[in-house]
Amino acid sequence: MPKAINRKLAGAIALSLGLSLAACGGMPENRSLYSTKQPVVERTNYVLDVQANAGGLPISEQQRLAEWFDVMDLRYGDRVAIDDPVASGATREAVAQLAARHGILLSEGAPVTAGYVETGKARIVITRSSAHVAGCPDWSAKSDMNYTNATSPNYGCAVNGNMAAMIANPEDLISGQKGTGETVVMSSSKAINSYREQAPTGEGGLTASSTGTGGN
Repeated sequence: MPKAINRKLAGAIALSLGLSLAACGGMPENRSLYSTKQPVVERTNYVLDVQANAGGLPISEQQRLAEWFDVMDLRYGDRVAIDDPVASGATREAVAQLAARHGILLSEGAPVTAGYVETGKARIVITRSSAHVAGCPDWSAKSDMNYTNATSPNYGCAVNGNMAAMIANPEDLISGQKGTGETVVMSSSKAINSYREQAPTGEGGLTASSTGTGGN
């Protein structure tokens, strides 16, 4: 075979292989039914330093703290903690009462924040979590071929994205709520007792009815 024909044939084979590899490069790779796009939970700390003394928080500082809670829109899922160098019980009680107006209980222990708490002050820390799904939507698989029967890179983006957007407490995506282990018998057996105590429908016998006929 002439050398010119050999070169053309080799060039055509190399071109076809190159096109095939380029097409395969955009195929999905995840062969499981687990989504590679999972919600990511991020925490942000907001701090406010208030004046504190042996008697707790002065009235002016309580008002300032209450206004800060309102501006921060303190809500379910937020955590409130106190970084108090003297660990004053009166200060903790005052902050607990203000947080209780928003339905929030104080957390034990405060997260590490930048800087230090000056003498005569206490630091109030609000920890707020948010959830999102990184990399969604993902339409990176541009090939119609799917030789490995894999799921799309965008698989799970809709479900996990909606879950991250709608969940009230993003921390539940990490560990979930923990129960007390107690069972309230009165409420759990209420429906069963109602079913058992219901009188049978035929208990009163059949209703008497007249079989007489009247003239027209």
